[in-house]
Amino acid sequence: MNKVKINLDILLPDVPDEKDACVNRLLAELGDRKGIERAHIVTDDSGKTQLCLHYDPQVVSVEAIQKMARQAGGQITDRYRHLLVEVKGIRHQRQTRLIEAALGGVKGVLSVSASAGGMVLIEYDGREVNQGKLYALLKKQGLRVKDGKNGHTHKEDDYGQGQPGYVHGDESKEGGEHAHAHGGIFGEWSELIFAILSGVFLGIGFGLSFVKALPTGVSLGCYIAGYFFGGFFTAKEAAESVVKGHFEIDFLMLVAAVGAACLGQWAEGALLLFLFSLGHSLEHYAMEKARRSIAALAELAPKTALLKHGDQLREVPITELKQGDDIVVKPNSKIPADGIVVGGAGAVNQAPITGESVPVDKQAVASGVGWKDAERLEAKFRVFAGSINGGDNLEVRVTRLAADSTIARLVKLVNEAQTQKSPTQNFTDKLEKYYVPAVLILVVLLLFAWVVLPESFSASFYRAMAVLVAASPCALAIATPSAVLSGVARAARAGVLVKGGRPLEELGSLKAIAFDKTGTLTEGRPRLTGVYPVNGVTEDELLTVAVSVEKLSDHPLAAAIVKGGQEKLGHDVTPASNVKALTGRGVQAAYEGKTVFIGNKELFTEQGSFGVGLPDDTRKQMEGLEQDGHTAMLVGMDGRLLGIVALMDVARGETKETLGALTSVGIQKMVMLTGDNQRVADAVALSIGVSEAWGNLLPEQKVAAVEKLKESEGKVAMVGDGVNDAPAMAKSTVGIAMGAAGSDVALETADIALMGDRLDRLPFVIGLSRKAHGIIRQNLVISLGMVVVLIPLTLLGIAHIGPAVIGHEGSTVVVVFNALRLLAYKVGK
Repeated sequence: MNKVKINLDILLPDVPDEKDACVNRLLAELGDRKGIERAHIVTDDSGKTQLCLHYDPQVVSVEAIQKMARQAGGQITDRYRHLLVEVKGIRHQRQTRLIEAALGGVKGVLSVSASAGGMVLIEYDGREVNQGKLYALLKKQGLRVKDGKNGHTHKEDDYGQGQPGYVHGDESKEGGEHAHAHGGIFGEWSELIFAILSGVFLGIGFGLSFVKALPTGVSLGCYIAGYFFGGFFTAKEAAESVVKGHFEIDFLMLVAAVGAACLGQWAEGALLLFLFSLGHSLEHYAMEKARRSIAALAELAPKTALLKHGDQLREVPITELKQGDDIVVKPNSKIPADGIVVGGAGAVNQAPITGESVPVDKQAVASGVGWKDAERLEAKFRVFAGSINGGDNLEVRVTRLAADSTIARLVKLVNEAQTQKSPTQNFTDKLEKYYVPAVLILVVLLLFAWVVLPESFSASFYRAMAVLVAASPCALAIATPSAVLSGVARAARAGVLVKGGRPLEELGSLKAIAFDKTGTLTEGRPRLTGVYPVNGVTEDELLTVAVSVEKLSDHPLAAAIVKGGQEKLGHDVTPASNVKALTGRGVQAAYEGKTVFIGNKELFTEQGSFGVGLPDDTRKQMEGLEQDGHTAMLVGMDGRLLGIVALMDVARGETKETLGALTSVGIQKMVMLTGDNQRVADAVALSIGVSEAWGNLLPEQKVAAVEKLKESEGKVAMVGDGVNDAPAMAKSTVGIAMGAAGSDVALETADIALMGDRLDRLPFVIGLSRKAHGIIRQNLVISLGMVVVLIPLTLLGIAHIGPAVIGHEGSTVVVVFNALRLLAYKVGK
């Protein structure tokens, strides 16, 4: 049985990642083909996701398999489509279930996920339903699609991202955005104003009830007005839910209010509807506040750019920019596109994208470097759309289209994250599905309590209504989504992308983290760390010889010697000549008419090459440096040993402090995974304070290491660069990628992406996650605890409708404002 691997992005070029449902369809499609025994997904060492097919070469050829795969991928891409739209009109989390149920029952709609933050993600079969019908269905639910130009086939734009920021449709239609979104005469504030009016009439009616001279009908009229304004939106949503076969909390509240009126308890009924409608409007306010915090990301990039043509500048929309275009960025203005600096130099504030608090110095690339070389360039040459230029003019060559810029992809992924529910939210949704009908059954039974108890029907009816109010899980419905949305919004503001409720919640509950070494805990490139001359040679003499030879080598270690050596010398060095590589041992060259050797111990002890031997004290010094994790090389010239140069991939400046901060936020076990030998791994671990270091690991062994940690610790996060660590990150509970700004692979593979190449953002996001995890638990305790307390009290007749209403709706308000605390989270709080 043979195997063939095909890059998944070739077959399904626009799927967001390998978890997309279209990937499963492709596997199912190919798995049924003759000659193919198995189809599955693998991730290679570079982080590239591939389709792996096991086939019988006697039945089908590799050419035929590749053709089948391309055809199947094309058919799936053409047929199965995604639509992510931002809508106005979702007032609270409970409404999202009605939207999901309404659209999910339509033929051709495969899945629907809606967020109280206003995002709706729909996957559909293009043969069964078209985009126009989906927009019509959303409109039928009382929603207004904020961007009518998004969502097409399985493409980048399907995720609501045509450019940074949404393009609003014609707001002159259907009464404008706010009026249509809320369906009220006061537009955006209709629900809150109706709730306040309900409270005003309730208060007036209650006050007038003490005026003996007035007929009772006056205060009753005020209570009825309170009913109208407090119950308007409640009745509207209750009717919509009942029509769809759902008995939601709105229905329970309406029944309880009507029941109170039937008993003549108009004041209690009006109080119920007033507090319920006020709770609704405050919930909507909380969701809107978090949503606007996320939406602010889309406004980071300017809408126009100064395009340079020769000596002329022309202002153009950023959507007209093409890769390779040169734009001019004025001082103290926002950078309109991802690109490389080709003219000028200065500091750039990248905080909106990466969360870095200190401006980053940028400089122009060498002439001849093109926009296609951007990925391999250092950070000092690259800029991102949405970052803010300092006090100098910069000339930038565009490397990404507006729709593909880092900020555009960040907005897209954050919007997707809103629609992904956390484990707790899925649990509460399932609980409510059975809980609400159970409450209705209990209430019906209580209505007939007078049959078996010595009490009147009115007493039984009153108790049933009180229990109905007490048992309604309003606070439970909003407990998790409000915290998740606030947490995702707060993280995004700090340059951290959290892909939904699951990673936010999971990260807050784990105690162990695995780190990749190179590029994560260390800088990822060797540095000259020591110069040790011998035999009376000066440090400058040793460095001059070493730099002159290594200047002609393209080895990473050679580049580190040249860079570090010239910095120490303070001047340039003339290159050597006749450089020749000595495989596995070092290099030979000619410098000022003399033969120079640079290499390892073996080179200096073997006969027929340098042949000077190696003094014991020098050998011990070499071994000591290697024991400490350094790469040590000997330098000799014309039979004379000049000394040792040592290099090392040094720890990041913030690593040790960051690891200490992680301990303070509750991480109990930190393990470093590396392909370096165990001796080097131990030396690095000792220097930075990691408790365990596992060395000599190949990429597949890192995967096994993560699985081993999961077995012992239950949950584990894997922190890496998102490229060669992708397989291990995929196996971890939460994968965290560093330096994700500008990196497609890191953004796609990670559950959490630190946009800046800064390890010190990790304590912040873990602390935020722990805070969110704690707030979710607090909210659950508050919401369920209130129900547990109120139901027995109302059943026993100790608490009546009034106290039940206050306790019930009060818990909803507490839960909402508790969740909003996440928007103000700071490390250590």
